[in-house]
Amino acid sequence: MDIKRRQTLATLAAGTASLALPRFALAQGAPVRLGVLIPLTGSTSQFGASMGKAAAAAADEINTAGGINGRKVELVVEDDQSNPEAAVRAARKLIDVDHVVAICGTYASSVTSAVAPLCWESKTMLMTASGADSITALPHHGYIVRTSPTSSLQGSRIAAFAMEQGAKKLAFVAPQTPFSQLYIDVITAAAKHSGAQATGLIYEDKKGSYRSEVDRVLKFQPDAILFGGYVPDTSVVMKDLYRAGYNKLRAGLAFGVNQKLVEALPADISEGAWALTPSASVNSQAYKRLIAKLKVDALDPYSCQVFDHIHLAALSLAMSKSEPSGTSIRDNIRKIARYDGASSPCEFADNGDVKGVFFRYEQIEGGKLVTRKIA
Repeated sequence: MDIKRRQTLATLAAGTASLALPRFALAQGAPVRLGVLIPLTGSTSQFGASMGKAAAAAADEINTAGGINGRKVELVVEDDQSNPEAAVRAARKLIDVDHVVAICGTYASSVTSAVAPLCWESKTMLMTASGADSITALPHHGYIVRTSPTSSLQGSRIAAFAMEQGAKKLAFVAPQTPFSQLYIDVITAAAKHSGAQATGLIYEDKKGSYRSEVDRVLKFQPDAILFGGYVPDTSVVMKDLYRAGYNKLRAGLAFGVNQKLVEALPADISEGAWALTPSASVNSQAYKRLIAKLKVDALDPYSCQVFDHIHLAALSLAMSKSEPSGTSIRDNIRKIARYDGASSPCEFADNGDVKGVFFRYEQIEGGKLVTRKIA
């Protein structure tokens, strides 16, 4: 890549209005359509609205800077309804009707797993914030990249955290999902390696009470209970643990223990619980620009990831001399010299997994999530 080309791409990554793209009029070509498939409704919708705003902010940056080789970015946003069947219908529309070259932002692993075959079969790039290890093990022919840490990495980190706090008996509880058993296996292996013990319980989703499940878990006498569910079911489990008098370590992953959970529960029930979340890259210029654009003090990692998806798609397409396509993104995304994103430095392994991620450790204190460390 020549120096001028590198400068052009670096400026696009910075998202400034002074982008040195080729001097084409914006009307030179039709807009480049990127699909954004996010949970605006349903059980995983707590991040959907901000993910949509972050995607729009990225498109605005790119268009203000001159577009992709003179062509505007046009986002087509669809609600996956936190449901794989609804997501497939939405993805078919994005691919067959809207003719997007990429689908960005998928969050729940069940949604991503459902739409992935549609993407690789149509040569549409899929850029996801899902964590299930199985996603990048699919035969996707390079048409999937993810900016989220894998479930196995998240499981090993939360197990290590619990044991660092002195826990010797860990219990992981979660609804039936594509990654629940994987979490149990990873946490059990991590505990065994460190001389601790672990057990797991997979429960039925959307129940009004989990007291019988809580009683079963407490027979194990755990000194740490780890949550792998979403906010609706995690809040019910926490209530039943509180009623049962459990007062030891409680920690969950970000999709279940977050600000929405804090707002959903009385303060004395959630007080002291921990959250492990993939962290945004809070010191990056991309993150600082994004929170300034959205006028917030801080932002969840998933919104940061979809912001990066839009920029990565644009950078990849800007490197290609051919008509914008999913294949152009696939072939160029690893050629980007450096993109220090709002979520992380976005460099991808051959299978599509992101190589470098940050985690944030937060604790609920006085009705607020307080960051204790980022590592």
